[in-house]
Amino acid sequence: MGAHRRPRQRATGGGRARTAATITLAGAATATGLGGGTGHADPQPTAAQVRAKVDKLYQEAEVATEKYNGAKEKADAAEQRLEGLRDEAARKEDRLNSAREALGSVAAAQYRSGGLDPALQLALSSDPDRYLDGAAFAERAGSRQQAEVGRVRKELREIEQLRGAARVEVSSLKSRRAELKRHRETVTGKLESARRLLSRLTTEERADVGDRASRSAPGPRESLSASAQAPNSRAAAAVAYAYQKLGSPYVWGATGPNAFDCSGLTQAAYRAAGVSLPRTTYAQIDAGRRVPRSELLPGDLVFFYSGISHVGIYVGNGRMIHAPNPSAPVRVAPVDEMPFAGATRVV
Repeated sequence: MGAHRRPRQRATGGGRARTAATITLAGAATATGLGGGTGHADPQPTAAQVRAKVDKLYQEAEVATEKYNGAKEKADAAEQRLEGLRDEAARKEDRLNSAREALGSVAAAQYRSGGLDPALQLALSSDPDRYLDGAAFAERAGSRQQAEVGRVRKELREIEQLRGAARVEVSSLKSRRAELKRHRETVTGKLESARRLLSRLTTEERADVGDRASRSAPGPRESLSASAQAPNSRAAAAVAYAYQKLGSPYVWGATGPNAFDCSGLTQAAYRAAGVSLPRTTYAQIDAGRRVPRSELLPGDLVFFYSGISHVGIYVGNGRMIHAPNPSAPVRVAPVDEMPFAGATRVV
């Protein structure tokens, strides 16, 4: 019976209709997705969000700046050592040339004497006493020759050692310069990202990024009061220098006299007071005696963030002078403006 069952007719027209409907629906979905892209775009960040992101970029740039400063300090030291090695090698080469000339003079003198057997020279000499004096001189000359040969060998060994040390310093210097380049690219990249973000803000909003700390201009009386409260004359001199530099621009890697980064300002302030500080925040925090925040005095260095990436110079009344970032010049600001990490009394 099953063999006589008629096969079901295939609705070819309906299939085409369903296919067309499917394509139409897919196209509509695609069109909706494309057309709605602008409608569902991420909203523009608010001014507060931009400020927060810019602050983070500036802080990251300052971390990279301090690494750059440390690498530069090491590169400068390597360059000085290399230059010293080259100078010392040049001096030894001069001494080597002098020793070679002396050795050549002794050899020439012996050649002119003819190298005769001493007994025969004595027998042939018309003046035996004079010959004996000459023989004694020749013996002394032989000893001097040995000494000159020894000096030449010593100078050659020392010159080769210096050249080996110089090769090590050249390798170190290349590594330091590559490190400098990496940190420089990081800093400039962070600052460029901050600049692009700031360009989205209005003029008033941009000004607010660099104007959130106390900006009341300190007068001469405030400067004198801060210096008077300093624990000693050197700290007072450092504070006075910092006051003189208010308004100077922030430039990463700068140590004055007309522009500064944060550790460059504190280093310059104490340099003016006759005290040598290391270049970086990481080293400056260990350059004196640690003091608790409750015992701060004008001239103390105050440090911020867990990575010790920012520093200012305390001036009293809970305030400091610091070089903040490219959005603001050297200025007076509250110590609680940033996460406090520690303080050091340099002198």
